[in-house]
Amino acid sequence: MDSTQYMSKEKLESLKQELKELKEEKIPGLAKRIDDARQMGDLSENAEYHAAREEMAWAQSKAKELGYLLDNAHVVGAKPRGNHIGIGSVVTARASGKERAFTIVGAQEADPLNGRISNESPLGQAFFGKNKGDKVQITVPAGVQVYEIIDVQ
Repeated sequence: MDSTQYMSKEKLESLKQELKELKEEKIPGLAKRIDDARQMGDLSENAEYHAAREEMAWAQSKAKELGYLLDNAHVVGAKPRGNHIGIGSVVTARASGKERAFTIVGAQEADPLNGRISNESPLGQAFFGKNKGDKVQITVPAGVQVYEIIDVQ
């Protein structure tokens, strides 16, 4: 399985900033809260202590996840090379008589409601490497959907 995480430079910077805030502000703040709550006495009935521990577990897990994403990040430009559909391509496709534009992005930036589909999604995988004029078939819950690629930018 390929662990490469495709993303824009902006997304990479956003993830770096989020990780920095977690490591420099959130986690040290939670450590202080845990220490303060620990000094209040009986931990079995100390709601503040348990809440801070749960938040710490979440923050450490999130930091680990962000570290993984950053370690496996591959920054892509706005436009792929050549005429093939790749990450960064804007694809206009027609299905069931309706045209719709999709931008192929990495999984971290996917926003299907706004036409930003992941290269890992079934539709993104079907479009990947194709050209203007090609037709692709996708199996959806309602059956097989055929998309005709009208334009690639």
